[in-house]
Amino acid sequence: MLYGAADFLGGLASRRASTIVIVVIAQAAGLLPLALLLTIIPGTLSSADLLWSAAAGLAGSAGVGLLYRALAVGTMSIVAPTTAVCAVVLPVAVDAAGGERLGLLTWIGIALALVAIVLVSQHTDRPGDVARPTTMHALPPGLALAFVSGVAIGLFFIALARTSAAAGLWPLLVTRSVSIVLFSAVALARLQSMRVSGSVLRVAVACGVLDLLANALYIVASRGGPLSVVVTLASLYPASTVLLARTFLGERLSRRQAAGVACALAAVVLIVGS
Repeated sequence: MLYGAADFLGGLASRRASTIVIVVIAQAAGLLPLALLLTIIPGTLSSADLLWSAAAGLAGSAGVGLLYRALAVGTMSIVAPTTAVCAVVLPVAVDAAGGERLGLLTWIGIALALVAIVLVSQHTDRPGDVARPTTMHALPPGLALAFVSGVAIGLFFIALARTSAAAGLWPLLVTRSVSIVLFSAVALARLQSMRVSGSVLRVAVACGVLDLLANALYIVASRGGPLSVVVTLASLYPASTVLLARTFLGERLSRRQAAGVACALAAVVLIVGS
């Protein structure tokens, strides 16, 4: 729920200001609540934890930047499920490659995920037009970014879950620091102004706080359960993104796109149920 709400706010803020600026503000905003959480769940970083955390920071930076941009230019109700499907299939595949046996429901879920991607990739130009398959040159806005974002987020989930329980929540400080430094460097290189309006600033800060809390819950959960189950449960976040987009933005989907969204959510549920 927190991931979905954070993504909705991040996409909303990115429609009113530069995505790079929004990411920097959001990532920095999470440092204060993180400092408080570190006193509750302390730990010590090993060299391996540091490397995995840095890798998670790089993957997470790419994932969140692309996701916010995709949410800003595309339909949130399509972008969020597409990203989630890509993010959940990758960790499951890694677990399978590592020797974990996949059940029938998992395979059905993966097949349904592929169907979902095909369905959400279809769009109409005007009300009443027949939805048609699209080519890479005619994908709905933000969909290509959503695919790449999903892969990056899947890598983020995998890397973060590889940190040890002894590290506590310190890996989150590393991932945040990497993201802030990376996007700040990009902003400086582009001579990007960091000024935003008060309303956008509040949305970006709320996004950052919710995202930090979601990451904290995820890292604790990943140390207490199978990666494939924890990641797929976390990937149910499109439900809250879609609900918020429909409630506050009035987003509407074609029948095929709505079916695709339903298939995406069902795919995640099936993979969890394996």
